[in-house]
Amino acid sequence: MFVSNYHILNLLTHFCANICMTANRGMLFNGIIFLVLCVIWGSSFILMKEGMKSLSPWQVATIRILSAGLFLLPVALRQLKKIPRNKLGYVLLSGLLGSFFPAYLFCIAETKIDSSLAGFLNSLTPVFTIIIGMLFFGQAFQAHKLAGVLTALGGMLVLLFAKGNVNLQYVSYSAFALVATVLYGLNINLVGRHLQQTGSLAVVAVSFAMLLIPCVIILWLTGYFNLPLMQKNMAFSTAASSVLGIMGTAVATILFYVLIKRAGGLFASMVTYGIPFIALFWGMLAGETINGWQVLGLGIILGGVYVTTRLKISNNK
Repeated sequence: MFVSNYHILNLLTHFCANICMTANRGMLFNGIIFLVLCVIWGSSFILMKEGMKSLSPWQVATIRILSAGLFLLPVALRQLKKIPRNKLGYVLLSGLLGSFFPAYLFCIAETKIDSSLAGFLNSLTPVFTIIIGMLFFGQAFQAHKLAGVLTALGGMLVLLFAKGNVNLQYVSYSAFALVATVLYGLNINLVGRHLQQTGSLAVVAVSFAMLLIPCVIILWLTGYFNLPLMQKNMAFSTAASSVLGIMGTAVATILFYVLIKRAGGLFASMVTYGIPFIALFWGMLAGETINGWQVLGLGIILGGVYVTTRLKISNNK
C-alpha cells in the first residue's frame, strides 16, 4: 500500500507541475484545484464534528495529523534527500503552522461553535495573509488592502454577534478558529518566502513525518488506546478523523502547496471563497441553525477579501 500511495502522490504532483507549464493550462488547473480544495476543506469542519461525537478534540486532531503522516511516510522517506538541510527547520515550522496547531484549534473551537461558523471564519485567511505579509514580510502597503481588511473584520464582528446575544464563551471559542486562521496566513507567507524552490511533495510529506512521534505520544497521554475502539461509534469517529487526515490534510495540503508555488500565496489563499459555502451546505444538512445575519457577515467578509485582493488578481491577468 505504501508503494502505491507514493506513486499515486508522485504522479499527482508531476501532473500538476506539467499542466502548470503553460498559461492556458495553468488557468484550467487553478480552476480544478480551486473546486477540489473547496469541497475537501469545506467538508473538513463537519468531519471534525462527526469525529468528536465519540472522541475528544485532542484525539480527533491528533488522528488527523497521524493518519496524514502515515499516509505520506513512504513518500517522506524518498523525498527527504531532496530537502536542503538548511530548509528542514522551515519545513517543520510549516507543518506546525499550517496543519498541526490549526487542527487542534479548530477542533477545540467546534466544541462550542457550529461547524458552519468555523468554515465562515476560515474565510478570513486571505485577510490575515495580507496583514502578516505587510507587517513581517515586507509587502507594500496599499489603501485598497487596508479598506478590504477593515471590511472583512467588520464582517467577522457581524458573524460573532449574529445570534443577538453576547455570549463570551461563544466569542472566546470563536477566537480559537481565528488564531488558526492567523497561523494559516503566516504559513502562506512562510512558504512563499522560504520554500519556493523546495518540492511541494517533499515539504508536505517530510513535515508530517516529523510529527508522527509527537502524535503517538499525545494519543497515549489522552487515553485513546484504552478506549473500546471496536465499538461502532468509536470506529466511526476514528474513521471520520482518518478521512479528515488523509484527504483534508495530506492530499489537500499537497495540492495547496502546488497552488502557492505556481500561482502565488495570495491567489492560493483565495480558495477560502468557496470553503464556507461547502461548510454551510453540510451545516444545514446537519441541522445547524444559520440565520440571515450570519450569511450577511459571510458576504461582508468575502466582499472585503475581494477588495483586498482584486488588484493583485488584475495584475496577474
